Amino acid sequence: MKFNSKVIHAGVSPDPSTGAIMTPIFQTSTYVQDEPGVHKGHEYGRTSNPTRSALEANLAALENGKYGLCFSSGLGAMDTLLKMLNPGDEIISTNDLYGGSYRLMTRVYGRFGIKSHFIDLNDTVQLEKLINPRTRLIWIETPTNPMLNIVDIRKVTKIAEKYGIITCVDNTFASPYLQRPLDLGADIILHSCTKYLGGHSDAVLGALVCNKKEIDDQLRFLQNACGATPGPMDCFLILRGIKTLHIRMKRACRNAGRLAEFLKNHPAINKVNYPGFKTHPSHQLASTQMSDYGAMVSFDLKKDSLESAIGVLKKFKMFSLAESLGGVESLVGHPSTMTHASIPREERLKVGLTDSLIRLSVGIEDIEDLMADLDQALS
Repeated sequence: MKFNSKVIHAGVSPDPSTGAIMTPIFQTSTYVQDEPGVHKGHEYGRTSNPTRSALEANLAALENGKYGLCFSSGLGAMDTLLKMLNPGDEIISTNDLYGGSYRLMTRVYGRFGIKSHFIDLNDTVQLEKLINPRTRLIWIETPTNPMLNIVDIRKVTKIAEKYGIITCVDNTFASPYLQRPLDLGADIILHSCTKYLGGHSDAVLGALVCNKKEIDDQLRFLQNACGATPGPMDCFLILRGIKTLHIRMKRACRNAGRLAEFLKNHPAINKVNYPGFKTHPSHQLASTQMSDYGAMVSFDLKKDSLESAIGVLKKFKMFSLAESLGGVESLVGHPSTMTHASIPREERLKVGLTDSLIRLSVGIEDIEDLMADLDQALS
């Protein structure tokens, strides 16, 4: 199937007992067995659920993967993945990434003797210098959050393959509509399905997708053993949201491109971060690695201060000041005090995340209304 058909049909089929076209919500914690070990494919709600199984199959198909696993959140998925590592192992990660990912690596797994290095992954010379016998995982986030840098997945995964290192790509910002990292050489893909996949700001859920059975076996054991699994209602909501992913993303990307151009010429703006600009350092890479440039835009102010940013944020009317992204409604956030507050200020500044940086998750509203709201907030 082509992608636009996959979002609607892959992994799902009418319910055989009723003919219901929508996957039922199997709201059950356990399943009756005919005798010990003899059952209809499910034993216990943490281990598996038919609604979750349908979503896992759908997500795998969207990413051209063989195996999909769902979790209670994106960080729940990441936490499960990091449990594949042992004390003394090392991670090399992009230095511009979601604050929750940074916090999990440093403040949780750092306590257990797992060391993380944060670098510009496009600097392949530095990347290879850091690789040593203890390196077990390269963590790629692209486009990055919130600076919207693009990491060359093909280059990084080729280097990782040479040294026998697992790679995971956080594909949340792009979604499988724009980018499919398994096709570019990645071993594992992570999604916060809360964002574009769900698309309606009504469910929290995470996922991992891979192609290698040995990786799936490890992850599935940890999924069940550690228990960070989602309920069937959340799985149903993500499945429902995915059915319009292609339509929502197309509209949101178009809106984001127009807003980025509008912001670029605004007198209050210092710099706009958007990979669709031909002047963006990774524009050419984005053009070949992604099918569009995404619906996220970030910018900082000429008056670079926390006070200036708060003054702007308080004036928005249609953009809602809130955590998260990827819904049909446009959101605005302040990374240094919200999504990236757990990253030390000196580390944020190294990648250009200033005190006045504002991040937009552009939704599917009328573009004229969004432009008017931006203009009045910045005036």
